[in-house]
Amino acid sequence: MLLNCDIGESFGPWKMGRDEEIMPLIDWANIACGGHAGDPDTMARTLALAKEHGVKAGAHPGYPDKRNFGRVRQDIPLESLAHEVQAQVGALMGLARAQGMTLHHVKPHGALYNAMMEDWGLLVRLAQAVAALDPGLVFVLQATPDRERHEMALQNTGLKLAFEAFADRAYRPDGRLQSRDVEGSVLTNPEDVVNHVTRLREGYVDTSEGEVPIQADTLCVHGDNPQTLEAVRRIRALIPHGDWLQ
Repeated sequence: MLLNCDIGESFGPWKMGRDEEIMPLIDWANIACGGHAGDPDTMARTLALAKEHGVKAGAHPGYPDKRNFGRVRQDIPLESLAHEVQAQVGALMGLARAQGMTLHHVKPHGALYNAMMEDWGLLVRLAQAVAALDPGLVFVLQATPDRERHEMALQNTGLKLAFEAFADRAYRPDGRLQSRDVEGSVLTNPEDVVNHVTRLREGYVDTSEGEVPIQADTLCVHGDNPQTLEAVRRIRALIPHGDWLQ
């Protein structure tokens, strides 16, 4: 199971995250590309950091809404949203090319990611938009009990798919992420995170109504404060650097 992390989310003088410390611990970097966070300087700097540590660089497009950090669903027409994602991913592609790099994957962010997992039409259209840029990209989506249905829905896009679980998030009984608005949805204690990851490696998540089977290829981790960074270090000790879809 590979480790991925949302990263490069600073903007102008505002600093977000501990990118220099987390980058050596991960396999894939999901780099913000100007929608919910990030700017050209931050994007270029994060790409260079990924290159330095041999980390696969990917795009992390979201709603164009820095005020709410991309965590509020926006009423944007489907085609406009597809173009927005292409514009964000394309910008990061250009900056990567300038450094002799190619993008490896695309993982939508925040409210856009959640909307995509609830709306089959949106999921397919965003995947098509990504495939139109580069069909060799890996498309990341949430691992749920609907994995086989998602694979069938996206098979005509030609994209490789990577299904992810979350190291620091609680799950609902339907196998989907519990809303951040619910108390206890974000795990911060390193011991709790490690126990949760251990269950994920066994193929399950524990919910309020019992265990739910989850088959994931990659694990999303966050290390934006000392406590969660320690949890990532412990996870990395459990899970050696992998080579799936490298």
